[in-house]
Amino acid sequence: MSYRLDSILGTKDDRKEDVTGAVSQGAFAAATPADLLEADLAHAKAAAVELLARGGPDSSIPWANPNTGAHGTITPIAATNSQDGATCRDFLASYLRANTETWLHGEACRTGSRWDVKTLKPFSRT
Repeated sequence: MSYRLDSILGTKDDRKEDVTGAVSQGAFAAATPADLLEADLAHAKAAAVELLARGGPDSSIPWANPNTGAHGTITPIAATNSQDGATCRDFLASYLRANTETWLHGEACRTGSRWDVKTLKPFSRT
């Protein structure tokens, strides 16, 4: 037995669009998906800097952006190395948002006492 959904729901012109949530539509009008991604990455980068500044050998740290619900963990994956007089270290970042999981590969370098994330891009297994 089969049913046509339009016979149950009516035609598109007959239906009203459902609007859910407590945030007005105007609250997100200026934000683009790229803006939200950058905001998420800023939280991940801050967690990476915090973790590397602690100097723990094999530890992970969670990160989260409460504004978008994105979250994940930062995990160093290699010993430190030297590049152009700076101490650098690679790390992996998990990125979970809206039931989607992505892995990112990053590199942070320390000049003096400050760590800076130099790259953070999608992880590819090559």
